[in-house]
Amino acid sequence: MIRFSPLPGFGVEAEGVDLAALSDEAFAELERAFYEHHVLAVRSQSLSAAQFVAFARRLGPPQPHVIDQFHHAEDANILILSNVKVDGQPTGLQDAGSYFHTDYSYLQVPARATTLYSRVVPKVGGNTLFADQQAAYEDLPEAMKQRIEPLRAIHHYGNRNDLDESSRTAASVLNAEQKAKMPVITHRIARPHPVTGKKALYAVSGSSFGIVGMPDDEARDLLDELAAHSTQPRYQLSFRYGPGDVVVWDNAALLHSATLIDPEDARTLWRVTVLEPAADAVAPEVLARSFVGPG
Repeated sequence: MIRFSPLPGFGVEAEGVDLAALSDEAFAELERAFYEHHVLAVRSQSLSAAQFVAFARRLGPPQPHVIDQFHHAEDANILILSNVKVDGQPTGLQDAGSYFHTDYSYLQVPARATTLYSRVVPKVGGNTLFADQQAAYEDLPEAMKQRIEPLRAIHHYGNRNDLDESSRTAASVLNAEQKAKMPVITHRIARPHPVTGKKALYAVSGSSFGIVGMPDDEARDLLDELAAHSTQPRYQLSFRYGPGDVVVWDNAALLHSATLIDPEDARTLWRVTVLEPAADAVAPEVLARSFVGPG
């Protein structure tokens, strides 16, 4: 029997779960909790690369990260996040997304969920911060909701607030070939969730660099205003990892940020990001009508 307990702020922790041996009924229960609470944590797991990807695949189709030099040797769907070096060479991506952003918001079909599996835990820090974008949207004044309703943000890979590639809070650096793969696309700022239909502010921090039909300075001011509103402490959850912990979060409902740690304090996580199936992206209102939330 799965037992759920709240995380501080929002999100939920599931107890009595072995992700390597998960029945369809148990997965359905976890999935309902995931969509209701946006963050789902399962502690102290022992998973192989294949088992971790198999779990992630039940949430949606995995999409390998564009930074392919740190793909897991057994499965390219896993991106290794690590500050550990072997013979002076990095074994993973060290400072991944140390700013509020939404994974894969720079893709036409964006991410449904991201899941991290904690393999080596630092002695100090290493939390992931989450910001609830549905709650932030709901708290906007009605005039602001009406203003942003028709607007589409322009996205491309990067962190609009830090373009210095040598900075630890810039987006992870791409090589020329990887940059060539990254399109410029648009998404609604007030975006209905593809499963629940609830509106959220979508990726107003991170990869959103402008707004269609709006002068650059005005667009940036509006995005910055929305980002400042939506990342206030009252919307945040700080998640602390233990060894073997798996956390899954809903990219359509949240912003998130890694936190910087001492580069000498060893940390390693495996990450898999899964996309919204194409049908979700095309017709979210249809799926929303058929969604039944958890009891």
